[in-house]
Amino acid sequence: MVVLGDCNMYEEAKKHFNYFIKNNFDLNNDKIIHKIEHTYHVVDNVKYICDDMHLNKEDKDIAMIIALLHDIGRFQQVCEINSFREDINDYDHATLGVKCLFETNEIRNFIKTNRYDNIIKKAILHHSEYILDETGMTEKEKLHAKIIRDADKIDSFRTKATEDIYIMANITEKDIEDSKISDKVYNDFMNEKTIFSKDRKTGVDIWISYIAFIFGLEFNSSLKLVKKNNYVNKLFDRYVYKNDFNKIKLLKQKANSYLESRVK
Repeated sequence: MVVLGDCNMYEEAKKHFNYFIKNNFDLNNDKIIHKIEHTYHVVDNVKYICDDMHLNKEDKDIAMIIALLHDIGRFQQVCEINSFREDINDYDHATLGVKCLFETNEIRNFIKTNRYDNIIKKAILHHSEYILDETGMTEKEKLHAKIIRDADKIDSFRTKATEDIYIMANITEKDIEDSKISDKVYNDFMNEKTIFSKDRKTGVDIWISYIAFIFGLEFNSSLKLVKKNNYVNKLFDRYVYKNDFNKIKLLKQKANSYLESRVK
């Protein structure tokens, strides 16, 4: 059995990732820089999840390589439409990433063996789905698809708590603070559901949909990391909600009670 850690294959993949980004994309573009930083934070989240779950070295290294490559399609998306929004542009960065890596065989520049190709391909392809489609997946493929989905969502909390919302979502602070939450978004959140992108009608809908990611996290380890970093309160407290203040207060209470009930 090939054990990735013994071959230092994550470090080799990391070297090519840095080379690939530097030679193909504009490092003066804020969205490109944002996505590079996001990638490495997701790698760190994967490390935490794998260690907390006591996964073996092979699974940890596969997961780290997937984290490194999961958003490779985002870079091309920025070049083509200069936005991360997909609901208004009919864009699928996950499919684009798989094409970039596997249709041109670029994947072999990141990892020499094809032993893990199906795991990597399915994890990337499914990482941004509203609900994970497990059809035809092996248990190993399901595991890695769920790890990258959790790690990706967790870093969304970090970025939304600290970075320019316009760069990330093409909305402004005013869009969030001055708008009202839609009934569908409010009810789905209170029923502990993630928010379908097409149900978002207002700026605050979009913002609340990001916090609702907690309801889609698969692993207790992931929720522990969210709680450790106080992301729920940081996101709710970032803006002053001029409309529906009481509803937002109830959503915050719901999110915190959910987190407390899940993290033991």
